[in-house]
Amino acid sequence: MKKNDVVSLTIEDLGADGMGVGKADGMAFFVKDALPGDKVSARVLKVKKSYGYARLMELLEPSPDRVEPLCPLHRRCGGCQIQALDYQKQLEYKERKVKNSLMRIGGFAEDEIPMRPIIGMESPYRYRNKAQFPIGRDKDGNLTAGFYASRTHSIIPVSDCYLGPELNRDVMERTLGWMRRFDIEPYDEKTGRGLVRHVLIRYGFYSHQLMVCLVINGGFLPHAEELTVSLREIPQLRSLSFCINRQRNNVIMGDEVKTVWGTDYIEDTIGAVKFQISPLSFYQVNPVQTEKLYNLALEFADLHGTETVWDLYCGIGTISLFLARKAKRVYGVEIVPQAVSDARNNARINGITNVEFFEGSAEDVLPQFCGQAGFGGRAAGDGGTDRAYGNPQVIVVDPPRKGCAESLLETIVRARPERIVYVSCDPATLARDLKFLCGRGYAMRAVQAVDQFGMTVHVETIVMLSHKNLTA
Repeated sequence: MKKNDVVSLTIEDLGADGMGVGKADGMAFFVKDALPGDKVSARVLKVKKSYGYARLMELLEPSPDRVEPLCPLHRRCGGCQIQALDYQKQLEYKERKVKNSLMRIGGFAEDEIPMRPIIGMESPYRYRNKAQFPIGRDKDGNLTAGFYASRTHSIIPVSDCYLGPELNRDVMERTLGWMRRFDIEPYDEKTGRGLVRHVLIRYGFYSHQLMVCLVINGGFLPHAEELTVSLREIPQLRSLSFCINRQRNNVIMGDEVKTVWGTDYIEDTIGAVKFQISPLSFYQVNPVQTEKLYNLALEFADLHGTETVWDLYCGIGTISLFLARKAKRVYGVEIVPQAVSDARNNARINGITNVEFFEGSAEDVLPQFCGQAGFGGRAAGDGGTDRAYGNPQVIVVDPPRKGCAESLLETIVRARPERIVYVSCDPATLARDLKFLCGRGYAMRAVQAVDQFGMTVHVETIVMLSHKNLTA
């Protein structure tokens, strides 16, 4: 088997990145846009020792689980990898993805995994409250906006993404019209010239408030008044700003935001808790599923009003404030200064006083208080009483995709909380970290996948662990 050979494959499964997997001559091939049950003709692109990659050339026989996607650009755009798969089958794939990661990477036997049925969406479209549209020019020099093609920085023009609210289209048409009218250049990654890099749109699904933030390669937004006049014709607009990013890298947002019109934030709610969301805030993109996820965090924490809780990677305090309603005291840790400021403000506007937020990495902050509070025992020299911060009964972690640093996991184990609630956006790093924790005195009590990202391969998972020697 070599490059450019054409093979016939029956697709048997989906890989972790959503590629179809089929076998020819004993070798597994990964094929983008192929689904389980498809029979395809594919051209070999790359061959490794025991597997290879191939390009879908012809769909010989479609899978019975294949559906007609809403978006005609789903194959070209890198956003919706599995939109052509029946939604119920998407859920089965994601649940299996979590379980397989726990077995393969975590080393857990299938009967050791207390897996609950995945929580899907009532409607897997129009759920995203945030969109970031790159701006550029096409091969003919025309101004364009959309999303990057898979594994590239080539912009696929998208006027209406079916995962976001319909008003995003109005925002983008007005913004591009303003750029054309005043000859405002998009940013060029190759030369580092041009002004507008991205347009960030955030929408409150419950407040119906709209934020627009232009990410620019400069410190001044020309003709801002004219853009304001145009966008204010959208009744939901509450905030217009620009974010300065002069760096020649792939990071979308800069550190400095300047408000052009309206407020510095929009508001939205999760359950009974109100949040102010700035352009730089981390906020879950699927508000309906997020409420379900946070209710699970509350259930898994099993709070009775007497517990001290540490919420690591707390962002703008979303989980912290949710838990504070039932806990004695909650401490949140977050590395992004703006997020910590937002978290403190969100506590204030909700009248929640039993929370405190610390700025810094969880890996650095928790060990400091581990020594101060005497986690795992009484603080030395205090006459047998806990110090101000107290020993935690519950630790919640919601890390980025890379998971938790081993030093943080070691500190958590030393703290010996009765329960750990682990929220993860990556099954692989989740499995790795659970292997560590379960090898050091903890046991999984519940594993729950939640579909936060319909039509994509991504899945959120929440796990409850308890200490074998502290709880039944």
